[in-house]
Amino acid sequence: MKQLIDYIPLVVFFSIWSLDERSIEVAGIQHTIGGIYSAAEFLIATSILVYGSLFLVQKRLDKFQWITAIAVILFCLPTIIFRNTDFLKWKAPIVYWIFAAVFLASRFIGEKTAIEHMMGHVVKPPRELWYKLNNIWIGYFVVLGAINLVVAFTLSEQVWIQFKVFGNLIITFVFIIGQSVKLAKYMEPEEDEQPGKSV
Repeated sequence: MKQLIDYIPLVVFFSIWSLDERSIEVAGIQHTIGGIYSAAEFLIATSILVYGSLFLVQKRLDKFQWITAIAVILFCLPTIIFRNTDFLKWKAPIVYWIFAAVFLASRFIGEKTAIEHMMGHVVKPPRELWYKLNNIWIGYFVVLGAINLVVAFTLSEQVWIQFKVFGNLIITFVFIIGQSVKLAKYMEPEEDEQPGKSV
């Protein structure tokens, strides 16, 4: 459920991007709906609404939600202001690399790795496996960031958007399934929390 909520802003982003550009009038002001820049506006608005609501209900956001929400604002605003999609294209790679840095730092800060903080209430593997899994997630985020960068700057806008919305989701889903198989014998009957986010 948590991952579905995090995915709402990207679904809205894709839906608005898919529309043919059209001009509408709101309170006497003409505004364009549809296309990449309009989608970026809706991505900011939806992210603020979703993460703001989560914060009000839960009284907190996890570090990955904070990173994602702040990145949306920091990369979408210049995209909209300067009418340059290069800013938005850098968002996913940088966010994934920040996730990798968080996982790396967790090896040296605190008693638990990032992956143990997220899954420790469900899985009880040996300490060595936590470190191994944490390293795997570091590599995963580094590679996924690089893939997103290549797709964004070498392929068409359509392919980039589709990969951004669906490709990352599919890759993350397959990766998590692989992790789950590896951890199945350590599972406890609780709902788990995975670090893969919509970027």
